[in-house]
Amino acid sequence: MKKTLLLLSTVLLVGCAQHQLSMADRARDRMAYADAACHYESALLTIDDRSAALRAADTYGKLNDMRKAADWYAYADRKERLQGDDALAYGRALMSLGRTGEAARQFEGLLMEQPDAAVVRELGFAIADRDAFYADTTLYTVTPLHIDGIVSAFSAIPYGNEILFAAERTDHAKSNPWNGAAFLDLCTAKAPEGIMAGAAKPLPGSVNGRFHDGPAVLSADGRTMYFTRSDYYKFRLNKDGSGTSHLMLFRAERQADGTWGKVSSFAYNGEDFSAGHAALSDDGARLYYISDMPGGQGGTDIYVCEHSGDGWSLPRNLGPTVTAAGNELFPTMRGDTLHFASNGHRSLGGLDLFRSILREEEWSAPENLNYPIDTPHDDFALVMLGADRGYLSSNRQGKDGIYRFTAHAPTLVLNISVFDEADGSPMAGAEVKLLEPLNPSPITLYTDLDGKASFPLTVDKLYEVLASKDGVFTERRPISTQGQRLSKNYDEEFRLKRVVLDQPIVIENIYYDLDSWEIRPDAAVELDKVAQLFIDNPGLSFELGSHTDSRASDAYNLLLSDMRAKSAVDYLIRNGVPTNRLSARGYGERKLVNRCKDDVECTEQEHQANRRTEFKVTKVTPLISQRR
Repeated sequence: MKKTLLLLSTVLLVGCAQHQLSMADRARDRMAYADAACHYESALLTIDDRSAALRAADTYGKLNDMRKAADWYAYADRKERLQGDDALAYGRALMSLGRTGEAARQFEGLLMEQPDAAVVRELGFAIADRDAFYADTTLYTVTPLHIDGIVSAFSAIPYGNEILFAAERTDHAKSNPWNGAAFLDLCTAKAPEGIMAGAAKPLPGSVNGRFHDGPAVLSADGRTMYFTRSDYYKFRLNKDGSGTSHLMLFRAERQADGTWGKVSSFAYNGEDFSAGHAALSDDGARLYYISDMPGGQGGTDIYVCEHSGDGWSLPRNLGPTVTAAGNELFPTMRGDTLHFASNGHRSLGGLDLFRSILREEEWSAPENLNYPIDTPHDDFALVMLGADRGYLSSNRQGKDGIYRFTAHAPTLVLNISVFDEADGSPMAGAEVKLLEPLNPSPITLYTDLDGKASFPLTVDKLYEVLASKDGVFTERRPISTQGQRLSKNYDEEFRLKRVVLDQPIVIENIYYDLDSWEIRPDAAVELDKVAQLFIDNPGLSFELGSHTDSRASDAYNLLLSDMRAKSAVDYLIRNGVPTNRLSARGYGERKLVNRCKDDVECTEQEHQANRRTEFKVTKVTPLISQRR
């Protein structure tokens, strides 16, 4: 009897679980994911069904509950190793939870199956180079914006003195079976500086219907709006043959009373694919939008249409530089800069924000904006309000929300260390000057007891820094911050050589053609450096000496070396060194540096050591010190 009751109880439980599973699948088919999740949980408490666990994981992914999604993917993976899209989704969920080591293993397994999977490869690289996303966390300040009367909101744009955005309102009767909240409406709210905004108000007019409406973009004059909405007719969502309801792009006009009406469908909407997320160029001549129409790179791509007198041209895909094998979404334009979200380029895991610049009709390689703009969660819909501030949207706090951000210039610092070349000791009191082209007033500092000084720098500048002190040679270095977008310390170490009268210093790489004293291009490069050194040391006078090897006669070598020395001096004078501080002298073969005298067999390298050009200080003229 007991066995019969136990068997009957088991049958009833399994039957109940199967009923729950059937209800879950039906809810999932109609995209009622909130209901589906509850039914899957109930069913999987009783039955052991790997396929159902995968459907539950996908359902929680749709609800952005990555912890539950990862749990059910892990359950299915223990039964049998995940493959394909399931493994990719599990890896993404793990990345969003910060479990990058486990995610990397999923992607490694996927790449063994699909070596050409570009998205998987990019995610793997992103994990390997994860620190690069956090290389400079000072470039942006990101703060949440609190709006009353909403469950979630995203895609904020300026709307007069307010903001216009898409939101799930708390006071709306339209219930979205996807997550149990309201369908999206286009709303406005006051958004003064700070984290608090006003209450959300639905946009007046006929743009908000029974299902999803938003996000939107406005023309420059504020009279025309392009917005995204569900494909529906009256009280019914339209679906394609596979049961999928797509998004469509619509146009609306602002009426005299401030409401929005005259809603019309975009010419390139389709019944079997989505179109939405419009953006306009500053002059309104180009419309950018996203679509998963056939023929793209994979997922949703960004397209552009050109405006003509008759309407919009046929859409053109932005191409593989911008559009990857994943999804590109939420484009915005300001000037020649495109911002967009993508999970196909190298990212922290979810949707990341990227920037690409249009130059001569070519898009630059997308640049990830990095943390704190991007996080392991979905970050999207960035709109610039000026050069250094704007709005973005993110679900980093568990639901879609609008955030303000402020951009900051990178912190660039030039750290100078000055040492005595002779003994390596720090050189205190050395004068260090920072110069900019076209700026007649250099910044001057003096090194401390440790021989150190520091200057703040700014981006996209060319600088020169000079280090000097009485009794040593002044040295000059170029410093460039052009293209530097991350904070950086530039460390320059000077080892200043003491001035010693009549001590020869070899000028490296000064070569002449056989029997010639003409300055070759390679020699000119080195003489340019010498010219700058002489100019930077105005209190010194120099002799330029030229030497030959022992081959040829003494008289010939003396004449040749003299002509070479004079040729070098003439070059220096032409490049700004005062004539009265220079002299030239040819030494021929009289001051050999090795054994290679007449009739001694030597290698070419040994002879080359004797064919040298040197300079030495012949006079020191004290200058009036600018520092007492």
